[in-house]
Amino acid sequence: MLKRVARGVGSYVSSAPGTYIWLAILLVTTEILRHADPHAEQWILERRSTNIHYLTQDPLRVLVQSALWIDGSSWLFYVALYTIFHAQAERWLGTARWLAVAFVCHVVATYVSEGVLALAIRNDLAPEWKRFTLDYGVSYALAGVVAVLAYWWPNGWMRWVYAGAVLLFYGVAMVRGRTFTDVGHFTATVVGLGCRPIVRGRVSPMAWGFRWRALVGPAAGRAARRPAGWVGGWPRV
Repeated sequence: MLKRVARGVGSYVSSAPGTYIWLAILLVTTEILRHADPHAEQWILERRSTNIHYLTQDPLRVLVQSALWIDGSSWLFYVALYTIFHAQAERWLGTARWLAVAFVCHVVATYVSEGVLALAIRNDLAPEWKRFTLDYGVSYALAGVVAVLAYWWPNGWMRWVYAGAVLLFYGVAMVRGRTFTDVGHFTATVVGLGCRPIVRGRVSPMAWGFRWRALVGPAAGRAARRPAGWVGGWPRV
């Protein structure tokens, strides 16, 4: 029994390698922060923050490194979220497309949210020191992947209900919180829904099940017995 469970877990993890490599990196960085003194922790996170200062000085480095640290939440909590959302998206899209969606959402949401903050500073709605604020984590990429999973559902009302629920969740959070981070989360969901060209051609496993049962049904066996060149009631010429 235990061997069967272990094989099942191993098979699932190996089917989404990028997701679980990312989680392994997050485990290491979380342990680093847990054992660091407050001064060292502040220095580590500041150097890896996608704040206005570092986005103008060293954007590529901080955009990558900021996605390798989490904000003090339990690592096991992220294991659950990554397994539910990231792993499903990677298994469906493949590692390259999944990573492209996550990175695009992370980058665009970061620049939009920091742009909103820069505008607030320019208009004296936020203090100047906010240019150096801590801004790191994986939540923008996660929000974008959660949104793109709308296309994982079959065509029809389920896709629209899911997309609407995601937009409502992050939209309400933005209206209530009114922080640049909330703006980033909502932006990431919009960008994720806009990633349809990236997922085009990837058929939802849910869609196959619905199409097979609802559309093919009992005719499947009859169709399989027809000659290869047979179309409807007439042979193909």
